[in-house]
Amino acid sequence: MTIARETKAPRVPRGEARARLIEAARSLVRHRGFAATSVDDLCAAAGVTKGAFFHHFASKEALGVALVDDWTQMTGAMFAAHPYNFLPDPLDRVFGYLDLRRELLGQPLPEFSCVAGTTVQEAYETSPPIREAAERSVRSGFAHVLPHLEQALAAHPVPGVTAEGLAQQFQVVTQGGIILAKALNTPAPAREAFDHLERYLRLLFGRAV
Repeated sequence: MTIARETKAPRVPRGEARARLIEAARSLVRHRGFAATSVDDLCAAAGVTKGAFFHHFASKEALGVALVDDWTQMTGAMFAAHPYNFLPDPLDRVFGYLDLRRELLGQPLPEFSCVAGTTVQEAYETSPPIREAAERSVRSGFAHVLPHLEQALAAHPVPGVTAEGLAQQFQVVTQGGIILAKALNTPAPAREAFDHLERYLRLLFGRAV
């Protein structure tokens, strides 16, 4: 008689478990939300054991902080490397940033969702560490366009308008557009929000539409 042997899942190579857990969290949180994603879900999606999870993260909250910080680093590198940063006109660099934001809307809705924005909406009051990680992420978002806006305003001053205020408005439009896109199940509201922001900037700086 042949005895069937249990097939074990292949062992995750040493050093990869943490990265796999963060990658799995990035996808699951965007699709389900942070609260609805359990440690069991994360381990199953990453192909690691609970022991591996708690070796790298003291709690699900600690994973959430690491997830948001990883998101901040990843998106920061993406924006910093984009060709719009090297355009000679600072306002053209701002419009290039908006073009990239619109381009990202061509992905499936969960894939252009902001991990920091999604997570902080659920945990801003219950988890100060996650809220603080989200704050770092949002401030990093300001920093993507802030120097370009500073240079544009230095060349074309607008009374009562600051680069910091405009940079914050970019985050308002980005996060608000994503929420509307989720609620209406279409990227159209987010795309329209970016279009409105560009029209406003063109009017503000006297740049033809």
